[in-house]
Amino acid sequence: MLHSLSAQVSYYSAYIQNHPGWLFCGVYSDEAITGTKADRDGFQRLLQDCRDGKIDMVITKSISRLARNTVTLLQAVRELKDLGVDVFFEEQNIHTKSSDGELMLTILASYAQEESRSTSENQIWRVRRNFEAGMPWNCTMLGYRYDHGTLVVVPEEAEVVRAIFAEYLSGKGLDAIVNKLNAAGVETRNGHRWCRNGVRRVLNNEAYTGNLLLQKTYRENHITKRTLLNEGQRPKYHVENSHEAIIPAEQFATVQLEQKRRAGQFKHTGQKKNAYPFSGLVVCGICGGHFRRKKNHGKPIWVCRTYNSAGKGACSSKAVPEDVLAELAADVSNSGEIENIRAEVDNTLVFILPDGAEIVRRWQDHSRADSWTDEMKEKARQKTLQRRSLQNGH
Repeated sequence: MLHSLSAQVSYYSAYIQNHPGWLFCGVYSDEAITGTKADRDGFQRLLQDCRDGKIDMVITKSISRLARNTVTLLQAVRELKDLGVDVFFEEQNIHTKSSDGELMLTILASYAQEESRSTSENQIWRVRRNFEAGMPWNCTMLGYRYDHGTLVVVPEEAEVVRAIFAEYLSGKGLDAIVNKLNAAGVETRNGHRWCRNGVRRVLNNEAYTGNLLLQKTYRENHITKRTLLNEGQRPKYHVENSHEAIIPAEQFATVQLEQKRRAGQFKHTGQKKNAYPFSGLVVCGICGGHFRRKKNHGKPIWVCRTYNSAGKGACSSKAVPEDVLAELAADVSNSGEIENIRAEVDNTLVFILPDGAEIVRRWQDHSRADSWTDEMKEKARQKTLQRRSLQNGH
């Protein structure tokens, strides 16, 4: 709870600053992020500041506040111990630099991890009971809001959904619908510009007919918390007439048949020419255009077609190095097949799974030196030699 976090921050700020001989270095916290995750921003900043020699001692309320994963906890504590940093767990009254500190931590961390597992199982049980009762876990789709266990229609958003279905059945393609929505200033459920995959998700969502298919994805376990496609590992729940429909079932069925018909028209029977692993997959989150592959100084990158043809004034998207795409896609593909990749601002890639689930990843820019080919490096070297020769009067 955020008010609890605020109280803890205030308590420890005063506790440390009022202790003789201690210098207050700050509070490191992570709001509403489970202790089983090692990639918490506050946790990582704490470790880095300890590595940089800024901290001699860490005080935390309890073992579970630092980490509920036994492996993560012991790895962090051992690293800090090697750095000469003592960790004091106030609730358990343990100093990690003491002789019996690690033994006690091993035992108590196991209890903390078991507590996390138990909490996770209780949550799974509650979600499953809701599914059995026909109650969705949450609602992030356009046209509805979740209110006390039921989906309630949002009239203005429902009109957008109906317009998308009508436009598609009138013969318009996904790109034409995307362009019309963006030109009219219509935003997605999350306030973004539309892209092809967003329109496709609307057209394929059976919930608009007033029926629900629940538990299409599930969490791998309480440690990794990876979202995986449910391909029989968990039961699925089909609930009929669970809420007010926006699209008639007959119209929805007609759209599904129309999608299959159009897909059949353009089905490629032979091998694609110049096909690459990400061809047709990467969509621009700014203008809705597709990304294409090109080479920059001999290295492959993926760039928005709009930006490539019309410049930054038409689309301010950023090129993504192919090796970055490959690395992140390999990581995400463990969660299931990738339907689309949406390239957003701030080096953000959103990987969309076939069921509509989204996995967000950030990437770092390569340094300029990384983009230099051997030929470019040799040219630069020759120019440097020439300049030195002229300076020396040769």
